[in-house]
Amino acid sequence: MESVKERRGGSELRQFISFTVAQEEYGLELLRVREVIRVREITWLPRAPSFIRGIINLRGDVIPIIDLRERFGLQAQDATAMTRVIVVQVEGQLLGMVVDSASQVVRIPAEQIEQAPLLLGRLSRELVTAVGKIDDRLVALLDVSAVLGVGEKRELSRLRGEDSRMRAAR
Repeated sequence: MESVKERRGGSELRQFISFTVAQEEYGLELLRVREVIRVREITWLPRAPSFIRGIINLRGDVIPIIDLRERFGLQAQDATAMTRVIVVQVEGQLLGMVVDSASQVVRIPAEQIEQAPLLLGRLSRELVTAVGKIDDRLVALLDVSAVLGVGEKRELSRLRGEDSRMRAAR
C-alpha cells in the first residue's frame, strides 16, 4: 500500500484521508485522492450494478460514482450536509466514492499499521488491507483498487461507452 511518507524523529509517517461510513472510520492513501467534493447531481446509468449510483461531470471529466454504503452491504442513507464524494485515481481512471463524511488527513507511524486480521470475511479482507492505530482508535485502511472487482470494472467501462455514444447522438 503506497502512501505519502514523511519522517518525524526517525519514524516514518504515512498519510491517509480519514472518512466515515456508518460511523466506522476508514482511511485512503493520500496519493490516490484527487479531491473531496460535496455531493452533486448524479446521472443515473441503466443496468449498472446497484452500488454504482451513476456518473457526474467534474470539470469535463465523466466520473462514475460508487456508493460505499451499498458496496459494503449497508442500508442506504439520504445525503446530509456532511456527505462527501472522495474522487480517487484507480488504474488511471477517476472514480468517486460517496461517504458519510470526510474529515482530515491523518498521519500514522508505519509501526502503528498492521495487516488486516485473517478472521475478516473474503470481501472485507480484499477491501481492508491494513488497520492503523491512532491513540485509542482503529482506522480501517481501504484498498481503493479493490472497491471494484475485475468484472465490475469491465461493466463500468461498457456503461461509460454507452453513455458517451448516447451523448454523441444528441
